[in-house]
Amino acid sequence: MLIFLRPEFYNRFPGRQALLVYAAEKQIPVQQTAAKPWSTDENLFHTSYEAGILEDPNTTPPDDMWNLTVSRESAPAEPEYLSIEFKAGLPVKVTIANQAPLSDPVDIFLALNAIARKHGVGRIDIVENRFIGVKSRGCYESPGATILRVAHMDIEGLTLDRNVRALRDQFVTIEFSRILYNGHFFTPEREFITSAIPASQRTVNGTVRLKLYKGSVIVIGRFSDEVTNFVLAFHLFLHPYRVCMTRINPPWMSSVVSSPPIPRDSSRSKASVSKSVFIA
Repeated sequence: MLIFLRPEFYNRFPGRQALLVYAAEKQIPVQQTAAKPWSTDENLFHTSYEAGILEDPNTTPPDDMWNLTVSRESAPAEPEYLSIEFKAGLPVKVTIANQAPLSDPVDIFLALNAIARKHGVGRIDIVENRFIGVKSRGCYESPGATILRVAHMDIEGLTLDRNVRALRDQFVTIEFSRILYNGHFFTPEREFITSAIPASQRTVNGTVRLKLYKGSVIVIGRFSDEVTNFVLAFHLFLHPYRVCMTRINPPWMSSVVSSPPIPRDSSRSKASVSKSVFIA
C-alpha cells in the first residue's frame, strides 16, 4: 500500500503545514514555507504552482510566487524581435536580433526561455478537470514553450493542408492531450497517436517572425517555400475568368494546372466557361 494511504501516515500528517513542521524538525530542505504554502514543480519546459492558498480559485497569486517570468508591468518598454525556422514541424533555428543564430535544440529552448522571461511571456492561471474527477486550480509558467506554440501554430496555418489539419485537430490533438494529461504516456494508444504526427508535419517548413512585448507574443510575418501561387485578391480583377488559389505542393503534384485566359468577347455560355476553369 502507498504510504500516504496508510492511517498512521494521514493521521500524523493531516495537511501541508504538518509536513512542513516535520521537514523543519528533520532538517529536510524544501522550497515551501509556512508563508508560501504552495507546491512548486520546475523543469526545463515550465514551472507549476498548486495547493496551499491557491486552492481558493478566487485568491490572486502573490507576485513573489512567480519564479520564472517578470510581470507585464515590469517587462521592458521596448519590444524585442526574433525569428524561428521550422523543418517538418520542429524548430531548427532561432535568430534573436543582434545575436548569432542557434540550432542546438537545448540552446534554442534555453534562449527562448530567457527572452520570454524577460518580457513576461508564458503565465497562465487556470482551473482544470483532473483525471480523478475533481477541479484543480493551477498556475503555470511556460515562457519558451509559449513562443514555440504561437510560432508553430502560425506556420501551420501557412503550410499545412486544411483537411490534414482538420483531421489532426479533431482526433490526434484531443486524444494526445488526454493521454498525456492522464499520465498514460507509456501505452499502446500513445504510440498509435504519435505515429500520425510526423506525417502531419511533413510540409510544416518555413520561418515565423515574432515580436515580444509586455507579455505578448505577436506574429509579424511568415514565409515558406512550400507555398506557391499565393492568393492575391486583385487577380480576380486582372483575370476575371481565372481562379487563383493558394496551394501546398503535395508530393504527387509536379505542376500546377490552370486554364488559359478566356477572351472577354467570348461567346461561350457561362456554363462552358465554368467548366473550363481549373483550380490547381
